[in-house]
Amino acid sequence: MRLRVDLLPHGNYPDVVVIVDVLRATTTAVAYLERGADALLLTATPEVALALRPEGESTPYLLGGERGGLPIPGFDFGNSPVEAAGQNFTGKTVVMNTTNGTGAAHTAAHSGKHVFLAALTNAHAAARRARAAATEEIAIVCAGTDNHVGLEDVYAAGVLAEYLLAMGEFSVDDGARIALTVRRNGGNPLEALGSSGHGAHLTRLGLSEDVRYAAGLSTSTIVPTLTRDDSTPDQTLKFTAG
Repeated sequence: MRLRVDLLPHGNYPDVVVIVDVLRATTTAVAYLERGADALLLTATPEVALALRPEGESTPYLLGGERGGLPIPGFDFGNSPVEAAGQNFTGKTVVMNTTNGTGAAHTAAHSGKHVFLAALTNAHAAARRARAAATEEIAIVCAGTDNHVGLEDVYAAGVLAEYLLAMGEFSVDDGARIALTVRRNGGNPLEALGSSGHGAHLTRLGLSEDVRYAAGLSTSTIVPTLTRDDSTPDQTLKFTAG
């Protein structure tokens, strides 16, 4: 079995793909499903998200997303896991579009047989789901920030890689070795996330509590799982709780 870490999304994914955008899309996705959302729809663009809820019409959709860390105009929520954790989404579908994470998911979904969303908050559960589904390869894909490698995602990928290696034998690529090294030398999760460039950016925006929340290790058993069905709107990916 192969274990691969892509420090940015690229390439072909023949088997299991685990998307990591710990600050903050995948962390927030877990929170939405924990708080009762029926499903998440990750859209290709903000315009696709807005089109799913025409003005003046009643729909089951709530919109959450950000650009540059700030809420998108016309959306109901930003991309804050703290905000999401304080709401009740029972009976609702949350439509998400973010600067990096939703795009990474769309890249992976083109080829991956099984696609999961992982964060530090669901790291144990996501590693178990990935291992159970894999037949030849697990690819952990870091979303990064604006096409640059993000320390926080590489650190989280290292946590996932540690858990997977504890479950059995893998051949690991250089990306996995880098992620494991970052994990082993990066301090505790809050230190790693807080010292990252994106963590510092969120702190400057007054969102340090989101960074703290995202540093919680294995606090959830929810694993957002790609569901492919004919009811999914165009240019969207449907994830449900696994």
